[in-house]
Amino acid sequence: MLGGAVAAWPLVAHAQQPDQMRRIGVMIALPEGDPELKKWLAAFRQALERLGWSQSRNIHLDYRFTPAGAHAQELAKELLALQPDVILAFSTPVTAAFQRETRTVPIVFIGIADAVGQGFVPSLTHPGGNLTGLTMYEASVTGKWLEMLKEIQPQLARAAFVVNPKTAPYYDFYMRGAKSVAPSLAIEPVLTPIQNDAVDIGRAIATFAHAIPKGGLVVPGDSTTNAHRDLIVSLAAQHRLPAVYTNEFFVTAGGLMSYGVDWVNEFGQAAFYVDRILRGANPSDLPVQAATKFVTALNVKTAKALGLAVPPGLLVAADKVIE
Repeated sequence: MLGGAVAAWPLVAHAQQPDQMRRIGVMIALPEGDPELKKWLAAFRQALERLGWSQSRNIHLDYRFTPAGAHAQELAKELLALQPDVILAFSTPVTAAFQRETRTVPIVFIGIADAVGQGFVPSLTHPGGNLTGLTMYEASVTGKWLEMLKEIQPQLARAAFVVNPKTAPYYDFYMRGAKSVAPSLAIEPVLTPIQNDAVDIGRAIATFAHAIPKGGLVVPGDSTTNAHRDLIVSLAAQHRLPAVYTNEFFVTAGGLMSYGVDWVNEFGQAAFYVDRILRGANPSDLPVQAATKFVTALNVKTAKALGLAVPPGLLVAADKVIE
């Protein structure tokens, strides 16, 4: 089953109410004004409050935002200079920036695809250092994305995996999963690298669309594709490419469909790690957990615009449907 917990450890509120002021640094690889991000951070703060931590009473939250991972290293240094008790780091570039700067300050990561493969922890069950947190997917999730594309477009023969290798160095994690399942679906996965540049993204998707008949897009979440979501959704529509995304906000922006982590739930879970560390736990002893809650979203309006009939099974499976 996708997203099963790697190891169970008690995530429970403590009865005592902490009074000492503690400092939490938060760095996110999205724009500060992102409407979806506001929901995620609200879930994080609300979970902390339920655990006895409230802003201005016994915790102070310092935020930094780094769209597409820009200036992540500089911002990591800024946050660490404030001497936080713990850091919440969202995305691979952000987590890597903190890892380069400190081996002592506890770091709770979130939005990581391959924690072991990226060298953040040597083991999911025994992190062993100053990093722990939550991972997004198992590699087999790529099979789900390809199945969704094939279901809504049975003639699909090739799928472009649109990623920026600099901000998604774990892309091979997805490609290995895709190559293992693609033959059974008669789909050829095609790595389509992009840069953090609108012109380059447009060129890469246009090249794929013009050169490959019966193609579609798979857009794994990374800080570059997230930052350029509106552009990518627009290009998919322009080139009439069915696309599946990992984040629901692509579908809200007009994308066809998505399957991915419920980020509101994930940020709420991250608060439990922060709570344990603030109460004295060592991150090396807190097992990394896999995501357990996923959301499937479908934009029926976009499907109609692409001339695609939505299969009943896909419609029933969708947690959120945009008409």
